[in-house]
Amino acid sequence: MNQFIENPYNYQRFKTRIVKIGNTALGGDNPIRIQSMTNTDTMNTDATVAQSIRMIEAGCEYVRITAPGVKEAENLANIKNELLKKGYQTPLIADIHFNPKAAEIAASIVEKVRINPGNYVDRNTGKFEFTDKEYQEELVRIAERIFPLIEICKKNQTAIRIGTNHGSLSNRIINRYGDTPKGMVESAMEFIRILNGFDFNNLVLSMKSSNVKVMIASTRLLVAKMKEEGFNYPIHLGVTEAGDAEDGRIKSAAGIGALLHDGIGDTIRVSLTEDPEFELPVARKIIDFYNKTVVEDKSETSVFPVNPFQYSRRKSLLINEIGSNQAVKIVGDINADYSFINNQLKNNTTVLPIDYVFIDNIEEFEIEILQKKLSDKILVFDLKTQNSFQERKLFSLLNKYQIVLPVIINKTYNIADLELFQMKAAADFNALLVDGFVDGIWIENPNFDIGLITNTSFNILQACGVRISKTEFISCPSCGRTQFRIMDALKLIKERTSHLKGLKIAVMGCIVNGPGEMADAHYGYVGAGNGRITLYKGKEVVEKNIPENEALDKLIELIKANGDWINQ
Repeated sequence: MNQFIENPYNYQRFKTRIVKIGNTALGGDNPIRIQSMTNTDTMNTDATVAQSIRMIEAGCEYVRITAPGVKEAENLANIKNELLKKGYQTPLIADIHFNPKAAEIAASIVEKVRINPGNYVDRNTGKFEFTDKEYQEELVRIAERIFPLIEICKKNQTAIRIGTNHGSLSNRIINRYGDTPKGMVESAMEFIRILNGFDFNNLVLSMKSSNVKVMIASTRLLVAKMKEEGFNYPIHLGVTEAGDAEDGRIKSAAGIGALLHDGIGDTIRVSLTEDPEFELPVARKIIDFYNKTVVEDKSETSVFPVNPFQYSRRKSLLINEIGSNQAVKIVGDINADYSFINNQLKNNTTVLPIDYVFIDNIEEFEIEILQKKLSDKILVFDLKTQNSFQERKLFSLLNKYQIVLPVIINKTYNIADLELFQMKAAADFNALLVDGFVDGIWIENPNFDIGLITNTSFNILQACGVRISKTEFISCPSCGRTQFRIMDALKLIKERTSHLKGLKIAVMGCIVNGPGEMADAHYGYVGAGNGRITLYKGKEVVEKNIPENEALDKLIELIKANGDWINQ
């Protein structure tokens, strides 16, 4: 199952079955679709319709709306009718979490229903241990509970997305598979088998996580598992709780871009803690990176040289503080680890030049290997390419000939749009970083100051989860379930805590995904109702229902009380 894509040295899209969602088909040879989600109160028809229109006009091809209860599900009919009156036929998706009845009502109104297997009909009941017999009996009960929804969806030609979230796996799954990509995939596969058994195939799948490495590994594993069992359902991609501004864009491009690079993905959603219409141009830029065909490569180096389902660093020698188990290094200005001045690559710590060799041609590189011309030098791959397929070939050659020299990847961009440049670099480099190939990154762009590029490099490494250099904020995009001003809260929390290097702080809209998706955060700030906040230390609730205007000060007090505060 290691070969999760046909050829890792080309862009070849995983051919999925076509799923009809209203008037906009998904999968097969259809374009990669863009979607987003409203953050208005679903019961406020006018506000939801107005925001949906802004989203559609910004490029949204599917509009997702939360339906936490029966009344919200019923109001989807009013929202849909108002949009149709105004001439908008964009398919609507109901976002369901805990309420099967809401899903059944919504399925007769909208074109697609999203359910999360971890909290829809496989909810935690306090039971942690399951015998094999009990495990199978629970699957039978799940099938019985979901059958009414399937019948309604068949009657109305409504699609379903099985949306597995890393933070909301059931106790049953965690007990058997752990809180892991494997657990996420098995959670989805169980539902696929159940729905397939009911002869229902109008199905879309997703593996969501705020951790880029988990999101990529689980999605790759899902594709491999589907291939193994003869399924090919369309894939929805997204890094959940990506945050806002530059960080959110880089993190989204890193996760989504790396999978599109593998040819995986039929629809994407960029989850920013901003108004949803700002997500759509970002999504379009990410897709445009991959709207091209690479000439097929049939060389013998066609075996992927690492385990694509589990992150681990490539084994390499330690040379001048680079390689081995050292953090991935950055070549840039004086604030980076290395700098390049007067054709000398220097270690900024020792200020000494280091021995390196540029590699800019694959064929010549293989000849040098065979002629044993490579000695204990740092290799700098500089293939003048704007994708990472050829670098993968170079790493395959290193693996083939058992070359363990450390590698820096050098890429030069001539992109004047800062957001586009940062996102393109994040997508390109993460396609290599996520597989543990890279010991150092070196980004160049004549349009921007080297200090800005160095900062971008640090942000890419942080987004990919391979090197932490500042505070990390995990924050959801909000939706109709959020009952406090999450965008304002995130801004204020960043202003007060951004100096806490290495600390992870989660800012979450509600209880649905909050506690689970922020599982690896040190502190959590989670919506608990109308203008109320609950604070977490790790996974533990510390204080509930704090008034919003007091919650930030309480969060800082909590950080200080646990010895994690440093003065600016």
